[in-house]
Amino acid sequence: MNSELTMPTKISFKSNRVMVNGEVVRAAIFARFMVAEVQTELTEKYYLIFYKNALIYGDQLEKGQKGSFLDKVLNEGIVLDQKHPLLPVLIPATALAIPAKNKLFNHLQRNYPLLEIPCIAASLDSFFSPEQLSKLIENIFFHYRRNGSFSKAYQSVRLLSDLSPSLDKISDLLHSREYSSYSSFYTTSSLSAIQKKDPLFAEFHCFMNRKNTEHFQILEKILKSEERYAEGLLLWLDDKRNLTSESVKSQTELALKYIPLENWIQVLSYAEINPYKWIPEARTFIEGLMKDGQYKKAAVYLFPFIEELPEEFHQILNEIWKQVDAEFVTSHLDEFLLLQQQVAQEHDPRQSEQRILQLTAKLMEGHDLKVVCEKLKPIQKSFPNSIAIRKINEMAALMENPDRMMDLGQFYAEFNQYDQAIECFFWEMELNPSDPAPVRQLCKMYQHKGMVNEASAYQQIYTQLRSDQETG
Repeated sequence: MNSELTMPTKISFKSNRVMVNGEVVRAAIFARFMVAEVQTELTEKYYLIFYKNALIYGDQLEKGQKGSFLDKVLNEGIVLDQKHPLLPVLIPATALAIPAKNKLFNHLQRNYPLLEIPCIAASLDSFFSPEQLSKLIENIFFHYRRNGSFSKAYQSVRLLSDLSPSLDKISDLLHSREYSSYSSFYTTSSLSAIQKKDPLFAEFHCFMNRKNTEHFQILEKILKSEERYAEGLLLWLDDKRNLTSESVKSQTELALKYIPLENWIQVLSYAEINPYKWIPEARTFIEGLMKDGQYKKAAVYLFPFIEELPEEFHQILNEIWKQVDAEFVTSHLDEFLLLQQQVAQEHDPRQSEQRILQLTAKLMEGHDLKVVCEKLKPIQKSFPNSIAIRKINEMAALMENPDRMMDLGQFYAEFNQYDQAIECFFWEMELNPSDPAPVRQLCKMYQHKGMVNEASAYQQIYTQLRSDQETG
């Protein structure tokens, strides 16, 4: 997505009683979890763990250790970089507080179902030792077993080896014969049966195998039923196998229930899905920008798909070409070269020539003549009779001829490039010190530049030279 349309995603949180402010530089979704990598104002790096949109824990880290839960999420999850337009939707706008480390386990047991705590604990292996996590998880496992809930005891640790290899040893608890029937259920039952029995496992299993159509569809249903719309959109964007008019339409209807149209257009553009091809509302949005005089913003939205816009957008492109200034065109030259090819046949010749003249003058401010000629070649193909381009080509030829500096200076003056024109007229004046013509031009150039004293001085020299000519 164009950086002109995106803003950094800010985040604030309290850590050890100190308020920390930073920007989210990366985030990743992994089933019920989200990991956010934060760069603080002091260039510290924090990793925050969210579960069901609530902050579980976080701390300073250089990076997630290889094989850790963080490493798994950032490599196998759905990753959003700092420019992703859905990132602000996922990151809470209110200030957060990282729970105290020594009270975290008690906090988890007060606020989450006991069966989910081992899964949450597995996500913390970058912040706690395996021994600390194992103790918590084993307590829950044996709690269920003492109460005769062998099925829940099995469920509580079934996922752990998939989430955190450092907790592999806990899976040894399941190797006894008394759990073989439960193990068999997971290997022989259908996904729908497993979901009814163990929805936590089913969701993570489907996420980790989301490239499989059946798993994808079940995960999609889970997210929809729990109204986790942003995650559902990310899942769809991550897949893109069934990109059809209907799928774009249905996802648009869903998205517009909770995010503005502008944000949704940004999301589609970021995913390289052409919104102007698929959704009629996108054209209405662009027309609204133009009605408000925001032609540059409209242009930036259209640029990524400039070669794929439907024909009905040609009138819009033509209007943008007329309204934006040459400086903006120059800063987006590649896109405007494509734009002018799209609308070349619809331009009024006089308006086209005026635009080319403005563009050429702007190019000359930052480039030498050879570079300007090269950049104008694509436009010359569409406008072979352009007077401005013909003059630029003539100027490039004159650069090699010191006897034609007067002509070159005149060309520069026509493009309002007064400093370059002055150099040419100076050259001519030195070659022909008795000729009043270059002096007269120097006077004019300084007048255009508003340099009254210099203009007056050359006017006096010009008057003296003319007088000398007349008296012989």
